[in-house]
Amino acid sequence: MKYFAKKCVALIITLFLISVATFLLFQVVPGDPVLLIVGTEDVSPERVEQIREQFGLNDGLVTRYFNFVKGIFSGDLGTSYVYRSPVAELIKDKLLVTLMLALISVIIIVLVAFPLGIMWARVTNKYIEAACNVFTQISMSIPSFFIGILVIYIFSIILNVFVAGRYVSYDEDLLGFISYLIFPAIAISLPKIAMVARFLRNAMLDEMNKDYVRTAYSKGCSKNRVMYLHVLRNALIPVLTFMGVIVAEAVAGSIVVEQVFGVPGIGRLLISSISNRDYPVVQILILYMAAAVIIIYFILDVVYRIVDPRIRRNQ
Repeated sequence: MKYFAKKCVALIITLFLISVATFLLFQVVPGDPVLLIVGTEDVSPERVEQIREQFGLNDGLVTRYFNFVKGIFSGDLGTSYVYRSPVAELIKDKLLVTLMLALISVIIIVLVAFPLGIMWARVTNKYIEAACNVFTQISMSIPSFFIGILVIYIFSIILNVFVAGRYVSYDEDLLGFISYLIFPAIAISLPKIAMVARFLRNAMLDEMNKDYVRTAYSKGCSKNRVMYLHVLRNALIPVLTFMGVIVAEAVAGSIVVEQVFGVPGIGRLLISSISNRDYPVVQILILYMAAAVIIIYFILDVVYRIVDPRIRRNQ
């Protein structure tokens, strides 16, 4: 219980520091926000003052920060300079799209990479091992956006399985929405599959050379029992760290892949908001991405403690 209390305190402090850093970052950005709001309009000084009051720009720095934090907890994330609509409304639907894309990507990675890594660790045929090596090397060396282009060319242009750029909203057709996201998810997950499979295979081979494996065999344990109950469980510890990085990256948004497939997630919104200098939107998206990474690593620490009893004994 003490371990979890420490982790929760550390999580809260980290999130607090991230919120302060994110808020202050956009307070020192050059330029008057009012000029971004009015654009090319010719406005009177009274109108400028009205806008400053409307967006809370006349308040002190501390007051604005507390209003910023209060808004996060209440759901009032501010108003977009460009769209003149609540940031929460802009982000809500796009965040759901990105999270669903991340979920499908992680599912594909787990379902393909883990069996592939286990099989690869058990392979004794040099030709199969060479084929796995070639596959993983090629997959890791190709960037996701180029894989996305190949997926579009193969599945959209040649096979006509889906229409690239014709995004299907989950409000219109849930099955069509999921089906469309499978293809960008493949582009995201393919390099990660190769990395996880190679990482798991190397970790398992390292564990198989340890004394406890020979001891298990000497006690009459079958190869499958040793492999799945002992070797795989211990090999998962370093793999979980890498999976944490992958999940955090997916949840934070795959910006380039979303652009390639025309998926209206937070990645596309972030790029357009940066281009338009829509700072309230950018501020919230950066805070979300940072918080997502921190929370995922917090969950990972908890999973470590469950998977590896040595951590519980040492703490």
